[in-house]
Amino acid sequence: MERIRIGSRFRAGLLAAVAAFVALAVAPLPGRPVKARAQGPRATAGRADSDTDAIRGLVEKYAKSIDGADTTLASEIWSKSPDVSFIHPRGHERGWEEVKKNVYQDLMSATFSERKLTPRDVVIHVLGDAAWAEFYWDFSARFKNGGQPLKTKGRETQVFQKTNGRWKLVHVHYSGMPVTAKREGF
Repeated sequence: MERIRIGSRFRAGLLAAVAAFVALAVAPLPGRPVKARAQGPRATAGRADSDTDAIRGLVEKYAKSIDGADTTLASEIWSKSPDVSFIHPRGHERGWEEVKKNVYQDLMSATFSERKLTPRDVVIHVLGDAAWAEFYWDFSARFKNGGQPLKTKGRETQVFQKTNGRWKLVHVHYSGMPVTAKREGF
């Protein structure tokens, strides 16, 4: 198995974020309003508000980048590191170049003539120089080939790293809505 090298400060912050996430079990219910919150030793009121606002803005920019299949806008959001990743039902992209090509160009642009991603119930967690956003989304699109509409719903987690005072997206993981029928979702 290949090891990915990341900075020790980011690794410590990310591990703390994941541990806090699991310990808090904060997944919101669809349709239930939830306020963004910052946590951790460096989450003072002013910084927490500033960081959560910055990340909320990046989530909004991310949705616009998907809507337009806009790699220029996406490049303002994503870290250019080869360590970034994007996990989705159709695959697993590693590195900014794979995300750019396989998600934005080959999937969003080449597959759909129209796209609209609408995040909702966004919750933001900040722990030092690591943060994550979790949210539900609605996606409406129209296939280029044949023009049929597509509507899906799902949930997503985005992980951010603050480097040189700027937040950048380093990981996305999305999936469909929960499966709750008997003997499903295992």
